[in-house]
Amino acid sequence: MEKKEFAFKGTILNGFLMLTLTLITLLGSITAAVYGFIELDADKTTTGVLLLGGAVMGIILFILLCCGFIRVEPNEARVMMFFGEYKGTFTQVGFHFVNPFINTKKMSFRARNIDADPIKVNDKNGNPIMIGMMLVWRLKDSYKAIFEIDSETMAKSGNEEAITNKVSDLMLAFERFVKIQGDAALRHVAGQYAYDNMDDETITQTLRENSEEINKLLEQTLDERLDMAGIEIVEARINYLAYAPEIAAVMLRRQQASAVIAAREKIVEGAVSMVDMALKKLDNENIVELDEDKKAAMVSNLMVVLCSETSTQPVVNSGTLNM
Repeated sequence: MEKKEFAFKGTILNGFLMLTLTLITLLGSITAAVYGFIELDADKTTTGVLLLGGAVMGIILFILLCCGFIRVEPNEARVMMFFGEYKGTFTQVGFHFVNPFINTKKMSFRARNIDADPIKVNDKNGNPIMIGMMLVWRLKDSYKAIFEIDSETMAKSGNEEAITNKVSDLMLAFERFVKIQGDAALRHVAGQYAYDNMDDETITQTLRENSEEINKLLEQTLDERLDMAGIEIVEARINYLAYAPEIAAVMLRRQQASAVIAAREKIVEGAVSMVDMALKKLDNENIVELDEDKKAAMVSNLMVVLCSETSTQPVVNSGTLNM
């Protein structure tokens, strides 16, 4: 896509020099006005009128000169327009003087962040979840930001209190635009993944376990959506993820059940290993000779002892083994 933004190539004068000339113009106008009234009082009408006319022209020139001063700070820019025609973007830091008839719009290229409130979305499996994100963004193209989206209307339509600084109005408008597009992008990305795999081996990527890949996809999606407004995403990261309140309790019980089952499996696996080791040791060292029934009884007793959650009370049965 062709880049429409370009640097301002018009005449730029030193602001401090022009400020000095402007103050001299004001002082000269005041002096001319004073002497003009003096000449009128002395019945020197022609001289007085000429001096007063010069004073009026000096005041008008002073007002025009005051409209030509601009100040640009680091990471700021001025969009220059001459009667509605885009004349370029001025980014040179300092105090300058330009054509007073050029209208300028001040913009900031500094990074800003948004900590978006969690929103409710449906994941790939249709489960309602709460998900929130953190964004770091900034302007990169002043032409798109001013002319490709209706930023001025958005600035006036906000519910915020009136702000006197125009750049603040515009940046708040861009921030609202980023928030709306961010919510849409977050819904789109979250809908492509399940919250977790729920023991389904066919699900390889989830919102819980693949945060880095999902964050990259979120950044890419946001960059595509915000490119039309001349905005770039520095960082996008999911900072909140949970089941929606209506299913959170059920999912918590499910997770607890899964944890209990996994623990039980580990206990049984260890118990079987220990029983096998005990039988082999008894057999190898010829400590006692057990038939199949005795082995089955011993395995049953050991499994009860090893897998029980509470302490067991052994029963000693003496005199029943064949030595």
